[in-house]
Amino acid sequence: MSLKHFIQITKPGIIFGNVLSVAGGFFLASKGNIDFGVFLAAVIGTSLVVASGCVFNNCIDRDIDQRMERTRNRVLVQGLVSLKLALLYATLLGIAGVGLLYTEANPLAALFAVIGFVIYVGLYSLYLKRRSVHGTLVGSLSGAMPPVIGYCAVSNSFDFAALTLLVMFSLWQMPHSYAIAIFRFNDYRAAKIPVLPVKRGILVTKRHIMLYILAFLVATLMLTVGGYAGLNYLAVAAGMGMYWLYMAWKGYKAVDDTVWARKLFVFSIFTITALSVMMSVDFQVTKELLVTYAF
Repeated sequence: MSLKHFIQITKPGIIFGNVLSVAGGFFLASKGNIDFGVFLAAVIGTSLVVASGCVFNNCIDRDIDQRMERTRNRVLVQGLVSLKLALLYATLLGIAGVGLLYTEANPLAALFAVIGFVIYVGLYSLYLKRRSVHGTLVGSLSGAMPPVIGYCAVSNSFDFAALTLLVMFSLWQMPHSYAIAIFRFNDYRAAKIPVLPVKRGILVTKRHIMLYILAFLVATLMLTVGGYAGLNYLAVAAGMGMYWLYMAWKGYKAVDDTVWARKLFVFSIFTITALSVMMSVDFQVTKELLVTYAF
């Protein structure tokens, strides 16, 4: 047991990705008026809550992880950290994160952190992941909370922009997760996890991926239509979204679904990273300019 093991069970890669989305939501709401104290509270608080959820997930999934090639060497599976200690660690992380958001940001940001945690640990990890093909859809809501937390940490309100962030990040999660399920198909089948490719086949999954990316593309544009993001953001969102859709369409002709799914997965990360960056720097939209374009 070492510090490295305690870091590993928090899934640092997931935390880093969520930091980017928290920052995107925060800077979108800030519109250049940045309170770095609140920003640090939002980033650190959300990271702690996400870390807590990941540790709880590792505790819950020990039996599943033993059957999957990519997870069978995880810390808890190998017994490098005891279950009791991991549960205590996860609890402390969660309390610290929610407490920081509540005291240094605002109660609304803390509330969305709690909602995301309950969905991820309570609904997804404990129940739906093992029992329903719709587990991915429900779990996607928890993955969409970080940008909403970042936004609400500044705005202290759940407005159209916050709703748009929730919808677009939830929609993004679906093809992203389905791509993983395709190139890790054998792992999910061995672990008896009812993801869409295993339950209904890869062809059906490809259709769902196309529909979700199309819906995601439309949702991303709403930040500009609603007057929250600028035209540079709009151009990047449209370009990345359309190319991601094109990549999904190419899946129908793919010779090797595993190779195709990996490429789709990698591009999904590039897409959401680009949008998080663009909404951070292109947060203002000139409504008069939009009116000019419309008429």
